Amino acid sequence: MPECWDGEHDIETPYGLLHVVIRGSPKGNRPAILTYHDVGLNHKLCFNTFFNFEDMQEITKHFVVCHVDAPGQQVGASQFPQGYQFPSMEQLAAMLPSVVQHFGFKYVIGIGVGAGAYVLAKFALIFPDLVEGLVLMNIDPNGKGWIDWAATKLSGLTSTLPDTVLSHLFSQEELVSNTELVQSYRQQISNVVNQANLQLFWNMYNSRRDLDISRPGTVPNAKTLRCPVMLVVGDNAPAEDGVVECNSKLDPTTTTFLKMADSGGLPQVTQPGKLTEAFKYFLQGMGYIAYLKDRRLSGGAVPSASMTRLARSRTASLTSANSVDGSRPQACTHSESSEGLGQVNHTMEVSC
Repeated sequence: MPECWDGEHDIETPYGLLHVVIRGSPKGNRPAILTYHDVGLNHKLCFNTFFNFEDMQEITKHFVVCHVDAPGQQVGASQFPQGYQFPSMEQLAAMLPSVVQHFGFKYVIGIGVGAGAYVLAKFALIFPDLVEGLVLMNIDPNGKGWIDWAATKLSGLTSTLPDTVLSHLFSQEELVSNTELVQSYRQQISNVVNQANLQLFWNMYNSRRDLDISRPGTVPNAKTLRCPVMLVVGDNAPAEDGVVECNSKLDPTTTTFLKMADSGGLPQVTQPGKLTEAFKYFLQGMGYIAYLKDRRLSGGAVPSASMTRLARSRTASLTSANSVDGSRPQACTHSESSEGLGQVNHTMEVSC
């Protein structure tokens, strides 16, 4: 892999071009951090606040970061031609190995929000050996029933597309308050994202199927995410029920549930400091701690006692917790996902 891919790229995949932005350069044998945004957004609108946060940059300077824009959602995207078939959610997930292979990544740590979290979860289910860990914000593992589908259709007839998307992104309290943040996103969704392309992505997300996962041991041959997962949702966010259900379907020995108070529908935008602190401990739990353990991250940190317990419970069960540039941390190899971690329950709710 070349020393630096920093910049914008269009990657050929089996289902069309993907716009990808690379920040930084490969760091030894560490995974890349790969992001996928929610519907109505792109990587800038979804992640700029989080990744530009000072303490987050202290973390990401140790990794190459790969931002993926869903087809046609990037800034300045051309409108798709009449009759274009937008990729299904499964196909969006199947586009990602082309990105991983193009840049020579061995595996990735995924950070996804909403629709992007669903895509990354699908990616991890289909290609588990490419995924080291997942941070899934606002994920809804359920497909839409016909009542939900009809409600969405009706909403589309009575509301503009940006307003419909806003009700997906923000809590009712935020929408009623009509905060400066909501107003800003209304304007940017209307002006920055191509509306015809957005409609196609929105329609496809709302026709998604259930994410086929079950907690190990609950059903024969249960499918589950075999990597460490951190689930994140704001209190009273539209996705709260979905995230709680997703938590109930994942392996409790490798899952952390972070419910963030006063964060609304977009915790990565409203509470970047708390999320940064949580992400730091998530990385430590996977064995990437040698360059992070002495950091003192400031700025609205997650309550230290809760997160320190989380970090301690994870690292106590990891067999190679100090690995940085050597081989992949053994505790994260997927063939060992239940054996090495079976005695420690990592599912915990941290309200912060």
